[in-house]
Amino acid sequence: MKKIIKTSKAPAPIGPYNQAILSGNTLYTSGQIAINPSTGKLNITTIEEETTLVMENMKAVLAAAEMTFEHVIKTSIFISDMANFSEINSIYGKYFDEDTAPARETVEVANLPKYVNVEISMIAVK
Repeated sequence: MKKIIKTSKAPAPIGPYNQAILSGNTLYTSGQIAINPSTGKLNITTIEEETTLVMENMKAVLAAAEMTFEHVIKTSIFISDMANFSEINSIYGKYFDEDTAPARETVEVANLPKYVNVEISMIAVK
C-alpha cells in the first residue's frame, strides 16, 4: 500500500504526480527543482543558490515522511550543463556524511522542467 507524502514546505507538484510516495519503509521522491515554496517562483540566480534550494526542498519532503538525509540510499541528479558539476557537487556534499553518502548518478540532460539547471530525486529507507 502506498502513502502520499505532501508538504507545503516544498513546491507543489506542477503536474499529475506527488512530492513523494511511501511504500512500506521506502520513500520515493519526485524530482525537486529550485522553486521557492513560499512564493512559487524559481530561484536560479546562481548554481549554488539553485542547488541549495533544491536540497532544502528535498529536506522538507524527507521531513514530511519523518526522514532525514541519513535515510537516503540513492539519488539521481540531472543537470543541464556538466560544467556546473563541481559547484552542484560541493553544495550537495554539505547535506551528506561522505562515509555514509548514498549511491548516486549524475546525468547531463538537454532540458529540465522550467529550464532549470539542476533537478534531484531520492530514494530513502527508514
